[in-house]
Amino acid sequence: MSAEAKIISLAQTDAAQIASGSTPESATSAEKSGMDQIKVKGGNRLNGTIEISGAKNAALPLMCACLLTDEPLNLSNAPTTLRDIRTLSAVLESLDVTVSANPELKLISLKSEKTSTCYAPYDLVRKMRASVLVLGPLLARFGVAKVSLPGGCAIGTRPVDLHLKALEQMGATIKLEGGYIFAEAKDGLKGAVVEFAKVSVGATENILMAATLAKGTTVLKNAAKEPEIIDLGECLISMGAKIEGLGTSEITITGVEKLPGTTHAVVADRIETGTWMIAVALTGGDVRLKGANIDHLTALVGPLEAAGLKISQDDQDILVSRNGTPLKGTDIMTEPYPGFPTDLQAQFMTMLTLCMGAGMVTETIFENRFMHVPELGRMGADITTQGNSAIIRGVSGLRGAEVMATDLRASVSLILAGLVASGETTINRIYHLDRGYENIVDKLCACGADIERIPVSLQE
Repeated sequence: MSAEAKIISLAQTDAAQIASGSTPESATSAEKSGMDQIKVKGGNRLNGTIEISGAKNAALPLMCACLLTDEPLNLSNAPTTLRDIRTLSAVLESLDVTVSANPELKLISLKSEKTSTCYAPYDLVRKMRASVLVLGPLLARFGVAKVSLPGGCAIGTRPVDLHLKALEQMGATIKLEGGYIFAEAKDGLKGAVVEFAKVSVGATENILMAATLAKGTTVLKNAAKEPEIIDLGECLISMGAKIEGLGTSEITITGVEKLPGTTHAVVADRIETGTWMIAVALTGGDVRLKGANIDHLTALVGPLEAAGLKISQDDQDILVSRNGTPLKGTDIMTEPYPGFPTDLQAQFMTMLTLCMGAGMVTETIFENRFMHVPELGRMGADITTQGNSAIIRGVSGLRGAEVMATDLRASVSLILAGLVASGETTINRIYHLDRGYENIVDKLCACGADIERIPVSLQE
């Protein structure tokens, strides 16, 4: 069957499934657990040790890299229990990838020996934007792909035009129809000089993977520099890829005919690390963050130290402490790495609500990432927003309230607020939280926090 006929057949199958109602159920037991609540009683210092999980934002592209080889790809230090990991596992399984996870060993094993389909359907892709990262590997290895457009995002638009334009430069034929990306490279992808119009983590990852099997040399200019991209590149290199320039704005990839499998350890989650650093700044106490790398958080360390937190690296761990010193207001602006991470903006804003004086937060990455502001206001925060900036004036204390999470990082920012608020805080819609933080209740309880998860069945 030709690639074009295969795509048409897949589209017909998709339409038939929808018409017959045989698509997956809209609310699985895992999704229903996302209706649970988290209750926090504030006032306790954090003291103890927190082991940092493998980075979700690194694990997702690493999992997609399994499509580049017919041999096993084993990922250690993987955050196996996260909702996003389960979602992408389902996407890969729909592409005939064998996926097995061992939470005790923090191991995910993947094998894409062969596939009867290069089709990633809407019902799966809609649940997580990172699913579009299967596009480049599928096209590079199989020469054809049909992938649903990932749709909207609560924190702003994140179009995939940079991904598609780059693949077209590499010889792919791209067609958008019925909410799907139809991509074809009859003679394989070819090396090209790709200059991204703006820095994009997802586009850099997608094209980096695709270029490993392209004919000739590909140069990515204005590439993203995040540690998660370096981690992906190092995994690809251990699989036999030829890559130079990781961690710089120009990455050169010389394509190879075939890639073997490998075993690779997922880098520690710098966003989780930063979240707990901010938590200690708020609550006070002393916490050891195991397996964390301070070099990945230089843009956060400066503002936190200016606010009054003590931070040091101890071998493979980060030590953070604040005992008695008042917090001071400071300003931040989110920027692509190595700038201040947008994924820590909400948490940092929560800290500023209790600082002496005022601080300013300017968000330059996503246009809708102040949705946590009204919820913090319900807890007594004094925040004024104008455009993409927010002025936070420190108050003497926050008050517990019932609040609603709007996205992943907003969820955890409300938990941080609850840790220091008087009374009890109830956070609803925590399915966002389950996407990116492993065992958050257990980790905080072990350090003295008064926090519990209330299953939906026990709610009144």
